[in-house]
Amino acid sequence: MKPSKKRVLVTGGAGFIASHVAEAYLAAGHEVWVVDNLSSGRRTNVPDGAEFVEMDIRDAEIRNLFREVRFDVVNHHAAQIDVRVSVADPAKDAGINVMGLLNLTEAAIEVGTQRFVYVSSGGVVYGEPEEIPTPQDAPKLPLSPYGVTKLTGEYYLNYYRVVRGLEYVALRYSNVFGPRQDPHGEAGVVAIFCNRLLNGESLTIFGDGEQTRDYVFVRDVVAANMLASDLRMGDGAGLDSRAFNVGTGVGTSVNRLATVLESIAGVAPGRDMQPERPGELRHSTLDNEVLRGRGWEPAFTLEQGLRETYEYIKKQRSGADA
Repeated sequence: MKPSKKRVLVTGGAGFIASHVAEAYLAAGHEVWVVDNLSSGRRTNVPDGAEFVEMDIRDAEIRNLFREVRFDVVNHHAAQIDVRVSVADPAKDAGINVMGLLNLTEAAIEVGTQRFVYVSSGGVVYGEPEEIPTPQDAPKLPLSPYGVTKLTGEYYLNYYRVVRGLEYVALRYSNVFGPRQDPHGEAGVVAIFCNRLLNGESLTIFGDGEQTRDYVFVRDVVAANMLASDLRMGDGAGLDSRAFNVGTGVGTSVNRLATVLESIAGVAPGRDMQPERPGELRHSTLDNEVLRGRGWEPAFTLEQGLRETYEYIKKQRSGADA
């Protein structure tokens, strides 16, 4: 049976991950609107066929957009995602990540939105996890204002579901990488390494390079979003009954990441070893068993994803140099 056409709002759709998600909704035959204030996203990332609205998610005018379109699905990626910014300015972080969310949820409830897909973070809501890979029912002990606001968003959505009937799914991402990636944040190291290799420059590695992260390719993350948009959810109680870890379940060290990218680039200009950065998590990997049980699994190996990312950045640079 062909799924019915839906009216979908993708917030932050001019950004790295959400632009890919918007493309997937369009490819599935849905009508797509992108809301982005372009504070970090790029207008060129918005896919052809999507209706673009330059607006902040905190703007009161967003209510009128909901009343005009009456969205069936809201996919909420827009956020302040820099841990350092959240530490320096917790109020700014909360203003975007909490007040922006509430603006959207109130609008969604008013027009009867059927599904709210919320991007949380598996990298920060668990804090320093005792168990690796970390299951989604692990204790939630965020150690940054950013982590606190992401977890707060899940609590708010659980309230909206139980008390006001808003159906939602939370996706706790690990370290997403791929084409269009900004070289900031944890997984930004992929874009940084690609650019340095293309420049013939050595790769900077902090500490011994054996710290590990769960790198998941953006196309696999898109598949998780598409699944979450239609997934039949049960009546389970608590945050973890509505949330899924989105990761590979495999930790990759910085040294291994560098080696694979050097092999793809065909150059090895050396390693610049620097002192360990204070406060950095040693290991972060997500247990994806629950999402696998609902029909999702990573389709791309680390090498496949890194090769596609490297070739994309190489092509973009050659275009810019032309």
